[in-house]
Amino acid sequence: MQRRDFLRTTALATGLANLPRWARSADAPKRILMFTKSSGFQHSVIARKAEELGHAERIAIEIGRKHGFEVTPTKDGRVFDSDLSQFDGFIFYTTGILTEAGGDKNPPMSAEGKQRLLDAVASGKGFVGSHCASDTFHLPGAKAFENQPEPDAYIQMLGGEFISHGPQQKSTQRVVSPKFPGTESLGASFEMNEEWYSLKNFAPDLHVILVQETKGMNGRDYQRPPFPSTWARKHGQGRVFYTSMGHREDVWTDDRFQKIFVGGLGWSVGNVEADVTPNMKEVTPEAMTLPA
Repeated sequence: MQRRDFLRTTALATGLANLPRWARSADAPKRILMFTKSSGFQHSVIARKAEELGHAERIAIEIGRKHGFEVTPTKDGRVFDSDLSQFDGFIFYTTGILTEAGGDKNPPMSAEGKQRLLDAVASGKGFVGSHCASDTFHLPGAKAFENQPEPDAYIQMLGGEFISHGPQQKSTQRVVSPKFPGTESLGASFEMNEEWYSLKNFAPDLHVILVQETKGMNGRDYQRPPFPSTWARKHGQGRVFYTSMGHREDVWTDDRFQKIFVGGLGWSVGNVEADVTPNMKEVTPEAMTLPA
């Protein structure tokens, strides 16, 4: 693994005592591995120029430093063959079959490395997926608009899978878990301009945090009832958080997104407890109804 592919930051920002309790570690900073390999399409927010980190990588390091997380970004899949016990959690902003070199030509995960990740999460590590993390280990075109009885093990861990998306547009996110860390100031709903994913293969035990309101949206991908767009779930002893947001550069600098992202990260690594009782049937009862 190339040393230059890692950037570690250990300094905590001053004033941590004034941060929300869910946004800070009580002890040493939690160590987070941020994986941004693109075996499929590479999003502009994680594209690198020469030695410069991508936009989302830099933002994750910055907000991590402010909130007591040590974020280490890499595109090198061989990291999952190393000692994963050094990390408290993982952030994925990835596409495609990560066990293949794919579009960005960076070293892929090994099959054993993929299993080591899944085992690490199941044994108690935190996992945060943003946007295209649901377009990872996803088989494009394979019955795209159908729910599969046995999606990939990674998708089962994540709790949902990308189908497609329509044009970028403003859409309403309904807050259905207002006590989850990071959502307290969002109100009953908010509107954001984003590339919104249409999703499928939802795990039945999702604790839905934000609901994608589809009424009035442009594009056939959204001609369906409301469905989960941000959620949390337990995976074995681990904690998994996913949000479909994160495509646009301005979303990564948006205060609302950052609160949701850091809240999910703080919960995933156990900085704070939250009620993650499954609620999908109550808040999105027709979520499994897909576009025609």
